Amino acid sequence: MTKKTTIGIVALLFATLASAQKPAAVLDSTTFRGYFSNEEYNIYIRLDAYTQNILVPQQEIYGKLPGFLGDHKDSRKWLFTNVEIVDASSLSIDIINDYGSEDLNATLTRENDSTFVLKQEAGSILKIARNRKWVKLPKKLTFIKKIEGYKDEE
Repeated sequence: MTKKTTIGIVALLFATLASAQKPAAVLDSTTFRGYFSNEEYNIYIRLDAYTQNILVPQQEIYGKLPGFLGDHKDSRKWLFTNVEIVDASSLSIDIINDYGSEDLNATLTRENDSTFVLKQEAGSILKIARNRKWVKLPKKLTFIKKIEGYKDEE
């Protein structure tokens, strides 16, 4: 076998192996964009992890953010200051309250086309106001995706 033939065979083997590997999961631009609702606690998420251009209603001073967690019964918000797409089904989120006094890290994981789970990983605990008292939210919350876009539907 000549040197040229050997190089050709090796190159062909590498090309075959490379084409046999599965491609990485392709991310679409809608999985982590939209309006997500949790009926049990009457809370919601507005999120756009791709363009990160959400303005928080009545708190526009913070500028454009990846999103926020809001409450239908109270105007306070938990702001998403940073998001990182981990893979095709999960997102890492840095969250602060609207006063900046509490912060935490959470993951948002897609269970299926419309069900997402927000899991608090480290830091403060998410709280909402009910009957003039703070109520701690569970470490895992299930949200249902209501719409693809991120227009405020309240």
